[in-house]
Amino acid sequence: MKYVLVSGGVVSGLGKGVTASSVGVVLKACGLRVTSIKIDPYLNTDAGTMSPFEHGEVFVLDDGGEVDLDLGNYERFLDVTLTRDNNITTGKIYQSVLEKERRGDYLGKTVQVVPHITNAIKNWIESVAVIPVDGKEGPADVCVIELGGTVGDIESMPFIEALRQLSFSVGQDNFCLIHVSLIPVLGVVGEQKTKPTQHSVRELRALGLTPHLLACRSAQPLLANTKEKLSQFCHVPIANILNIHDVPNIWHIPLLLRNQNAHHSILNQLNLLSIATPPDLHDWTKMAEKFDNITNSVRIAMVGKYVGLTDSYLSFVKALLHACIACSLKPSIDWIAASDLEDDSAKLTPKAHTAAWETLRNAECVLVPGGFGDRGVSGMILAAKYARENNVPYLGICLGMQISVIEFARSVLGLEKANSTEFDAETPDPVVIFMPEGSRTHMGSTMRLGSRRTLLQTPDCITSKLYCNTEYVDERHRHRYEVNPEVIGVLEEAGLKFVGRDETGKRMEILELPSHPFYVGVQFHPEFKSRPGRPSALFLGLILAATSQLEAYINTHQNGS
Repeated sequence: MKYVLVSGGVVSGLGKGVTASSVGVVLKACGLRVTSIKIDPYLNTDAGTMSPFEHGEVFVLDDGGEVDLDLGNYERFLDVTLTRDNNITTGKIYQSVLEKERRGDYLGKTVQVVPHITNAIKNWIESVAVIPVDGKEGPADVCVIELGGTVGDIESMPFIEALRQLSFSVGQDNFCLIHVSLIPVLGVVGEQKTKPTQHSVRELRALGLTPHLLACRSAQPLLANTKEKLSQFCHVPIANILNIHDVPNIWHIPLLLRNQNAHHSILNQLNLLSIATPPDLHDWTKMAEKFDNITNSVRIAMVGKYVGLTDSYLSFVKALLHACIACSLKPSIDWIAASDLEDDSAKLTPKAHTAAWETLRNAECVLVPGGFGDRGVSGMILAAKYARENNVPYLGICLGMQISVIEFARSVLGLEKANSTEFDAETPDPVVIFMPEGSRTHMGSTMRLGSRRTLLQTPDCITSKLYCNTEYVDERHRHRYEVNPEVIGVLEEAGLKFVGRDETGKRMEILELPSHPFYVGVQFHPEFKSRPGRPSALFLGLILAATSQLEAYINTHQNGS
């Protein structure tokens, strides 16, 4: 197994994840099979219980793993299906070591960070690296490892030591280190400064790791003398100093790496030049250029709880992007804090209230994503009502589907106190209830998680037609509340149709309003499986409906083509 380690220095948030994904894309374009591992040095076992405001969205995998959003980048860029073990955290490592200690596996030895924690990290990496993730038999050729955080952080020290040992044990020809760093320009001087990168590399070398390539983040392309200075003081050949400057869209990053011959430097370090082919990025280039040349856009109202940090909805943004590009459009996402739509905000923050409603009314479609807790729920219900009554295309995902059920029960059935037991445990009309198998005492990994099958109940519905008349779909889930099976009959009599159910027939997965141009709610998360060039069917349907192209699209795709 060949390993490419991507580390980061100077500051966090430099784009290590996109860099690691892009390295994978270029290596894959050279005919190699690639897998990925993300190391997160925090003590949480996984990302499942973390606030989206603090850490961005929680990405859900097929096997139910709740992981860092960078694994979403890997899946989208490399078109692979990763496992929960591809995300290593300090919590997981310590948990596994402590379980062994309790079983007596260490035979009375003093259990220490070195060698026990570092050995556990190495063993984990080596065992996960050989798991195939691309649907083929046998292990991949290259494993790209992203080390989260910044070099010098106390919490990442055991991982750096483990990776130093790994580089030594696998040998020079099987290990390549790419260090991502920042080259700032001070406004007063206007000069590209290399000192922060020099210090970062010095720290890395003091810990026993020497970078083979530098990936330098900057606003503008690096100057020749900047590269010379970096080469001289960081002990890296000029040919191995890559410049990842700001680009119009992130799909240009693999092309940027290819144009700087990054693949040659990596393949040379890994002794793979003899088996690799020249990188074929023809389709990737077409995709990046197509997006740059699109001029028309579509306005999408995203009514959510965590709109203060767009990374909270990263997969939604990407799924909208993939769907829009398929329609030759650019997404123009209007972020609306659900609480700003509520009646209370008209008194407390009238300007925000007015602006939110004006934005909603100007949108061509409405998307209500998932979330937890009761904050902003009233605003989401108002958004769902507005979309339903005004024939505006609406897609509700997870909580967004439950919102549409609550709104319909209140407005159409006249059940004014209809609610979810998540928001009102004493509601006389619980249309959304806690799932029987859920845990009320533990939060982590206790939801209905991962890929589950949904059986489509009729071919004569929008969802079935968008999924090309298939009888079932396998999509990823993350929820602990569901539509109450006891109210399905009365909801369907009033016109709300549940066209997708789980394999028992009792759990509602997809709802539609046949009298509406596009009013769809799904309990699952279709955004997690959306890919560039292969958009999610439901996101595509939303954009087609918003631009009055849905009927024509369905008519031309009736044969499942």
